[in-house]
Amino acid sequence: MIKFGTGGWRAIIGDDFICENIRRVAKGILALAQEENKTDKPIIVGYDRRFLSIEAAKWVAEVLTEGGINVLFMNRSVPTPLVMHTVLDRELHYGIEITASHNPSAYNGIKLIVEEGRDAPVETTQRLEALIDEIDSVPFIPFDEAVEQGRIIYIKNPFNKFLDDIIARLDMSALRERGLRVLFDSMHGSGSYPMMVIFHTARCTIDTIHLNRDAYFGGQMPAPSEQRLVMLSHSVAKESYDMGIAMDGDGDRLGIIDATGEYIDANKILCLLYYYLVKYKGWKGPVVRNLATTHMLDRIAESFNEKCYEVPVGFKYISSKIDEVDAVLGGESSGGLTVRGHIHGKDSVYSAALFAEMVSVIGKSPSEIFADLENQFGHFEMVEDNLSFAPELKETIHKTLITDKKLPEFSEKVEWINYIDGCKVYFENGDFVICRFSGTEPLLRIFAESGSAQKAQEYIDTMKSFLAI
Repeated sequence: MIKFGTGGWRAIIGDDFICENIRRVAKGILALAQEENKTDKPIIVGYDRRFLSIEAAKWVAEVLTEGGINVLFMNRSVPTPLVMHTVLDRELHYGIEITASHNPSAYNGIKLIVEEGRDAPVETTQRLEALIDEIDSVPFIPFDEAVEQGRIIYIKNPFNKFLDDIIARLDMSALRERGLRVLFDSMHGSGSYPMMVIFHTARCTIDTIHLNRDAYFGGQMPAPSEQRLVMLSHSVAKESYDMGIAMDGDGDRLGIIDATGEYIDANKILCLLYYYLVKYKGWKGPVVRNLATTHMLDRIAESFNEKCYEVPVGFKYISSKIDEVDAVLGGESSGGLTVRGHIHGKDSVYSAALFAEMVSVIGKSPSEIFADLENQFGHFEMVEDNLSFAPELKETIHKTLITDKKLPEFSEKVEWINYIDGCKVYFENGDFVICRFSGTEPLLRIFAESGSAQKAQEYIDTMKSFLAI
C-alpha cells in the first residue's frame, strides 16, 4: 500500500519506489483531478537531483497526458519551493515534485502540491491513497510521443519569476552595501542556481562546495544538520567567510554557519528572523511553530504583544495557521520556514537571502545577534533523539502513550499534556518533552527543551527508559 506522510509519499528505491508504483501514484492523481473536476489546467512536474528522479518525473507525465491532462515539465532539476511558487503564480490546481527531501539517498518520493502552492492536506492525500488502492491498470503515452503531440511542454526558464519575486522582497541596497562573503553548501541538491543568482545580483561573494550531482550525497544525509555541516563550518572559519549557508536536497530546509564556524540551528534561525522582521522591518503579527519547536518564540512574540501559535508537525498546518492569523512567519525545528507574503510552503532560498539581509542590516554576526536575544529572553537548549524500533513495537508504544495515556515519573511537575500530535508533556517550569512517530521514516522522535542540555537529555532518557527502547 502507498501511504503519504507529512512530506508526501517516500519509499526505498528498488523496493517500493519502482516504475509500477510511481505510475500508480500518477494514475491516482489523475483520478483525483477527474473526481474534483480539475482537469482544465495543466499539472506542473518537477524533480530534484536524486537517483531516478528525472525518470520518475517522465513516468508521471506519461500517465497524466494519457488521461487527458497536459503537463508543464521542468527542463532541469528544481527545488520544491519553485514548484510551489509556480503553482501559485500560474493559478494551477496541482503540482508534483519528485523528491524525498532530506531522507537518506536510498529513498525517493512524490510530493503533491495543491492550489495556491500548498502542501496537499491530509484529507486530499487520504483520498488519493484510496484511489490508488483501486487501480488495476495504468495506461500511458510514451514521453517523447507526448512531447511531439504538444501534451508535454517544457518550461524553458522556470526560475525567472521565482527569483524576481524573491529579489523584489529583499533590501538589496543593504546587501550590496555590506558585500557579504558567503560559502554555500548545496549538499549536491537543487538549490545552487537560485542562491548564486540572488547573491550575485546583491553583489555579494558566494563560493560553493558540493555543487556536483551525487545520488549518494557524498555518503551522508542530505540534511543541513550540525553533524553534516562540519566541513562547511571548518571552511567558513578558516577562510574568513561572513557566513555559511546550506540547504537540503530539494531546497526546503536551511542550515546556517556563523563566521566563527558556529552552527546556527533551525530554532535559532526562526527566532532571529521573527525578531528581525518585527523589530527592524516593522512588521506586525504573531508567529507559528509546530509542537517540536522552541518556546523561545513564545517569549519573543509576547515581548511584542503578539502570540505564538502551536500546531501539529507537518508544514501544511503551519501555512494554514499563518493564513488564518496573518502571522509574520512560521517554521519548525527541522529546518523549514516560510514568511508571510511569499509561498505557502517551506523555502530555504528566500529564507537564506532574508537571513543574509538581517546580518547586513544589523551589522552583527548571527551568534552576536542571538546572544542579545538570550540576554532578553533567556537560554533554551533543545535535544533530539531519533529511535529505530521493531515494527511490532509501534502499536505497543502508541497504546501506552496515546490510548492508555501512561507516562513515566518525571523529576519536574507536569502542567498539562497535549495529544494533538503524539504526546507532548509541558512542565510547570516551562520545559517540555514530546514523543511522536516520524511521518516520513520508521523512527520514533523524542524532543525535549530546557534551560540546559543536560536537563533536556534527562527528560528524553526518562521517556526512553519508560518505553524500554
